[in-house]
Amino acid sequence: MSEFVSNPLFGLALSILAYLVGMLIYRRFPHPLTTPLLLSAIFIIIFLKVTGISYQDYYQGGVYLNNLIVPSTVALGIPLYKSFHLMKHHARSILFGSLLAVVVNTSFTALVAKIFGMDFFLAISLFPKSVTTAMAVGITEKLQGLTTVTLVVVVATGILTSVIGPTLLKWLKIDDPVAVGLSLGGTGHAVGTGTAFRYGSVAGAMGGLAIGVTGIL
Repeated sequence: MSEFVSNPLFGLALSILAYLVGMLIYRRFPHPLTTPLLLSAIFIIIFLKVTGISYQDYYQGGVYLNNLIVPSTVALGIPLYKSFHLMKHHARSILFGSLLAVVVNTSFTALVAKIFGMDFFLAISLFPKSVTTAMAVGITEKLQGLTTVTLVVVVATGILTSVIGPTLLKWLKIDDPVAVGLSLGGTGHAVGTGTAFRYGSVAGAMGGLAIGVTGIL
């Protein structure tokens, strides 16, 4: 048993299986709380707790999926290229929307840090929470923050955006694909962009663009 769970294929297979189950449940019962990413994370946590398998053993395989974050983020440039004409047409809206996302994120994070009396290094580790993992870790390292904290809040932000974002957009009656993509991508990075693709290729492309612009800003 120990040889089986320590095999990298175990963690990889578990991650894929958990996500596929999450997808099946979401298609059968579409709801913000049945988002595949959230369900798969819950399934994996419960499975590891019940079986007593350590996270270290699981992550030997999970790390392969983690290493795909950078190339998958780069791949978002494909739909962006196909929607290049929209990017030129909505250049001002894209820049303003991304800038607004950065300002709101920074202000909210600073407020939370002040309310809870966080020290400097912990606080700055929270600021890159709305950019994709690869960029967030790089930003935190340059600021000499805590990369482990950054990783946790980046994942949490992506999941929350995927869960709450669609409901909030529906409540606010926002259905324009450009606005949808910018809001989900600018807030929930790659995970939010994945959710944006449910609204169409244009929304997905705008989400991918928001990741880059937000990260640069």
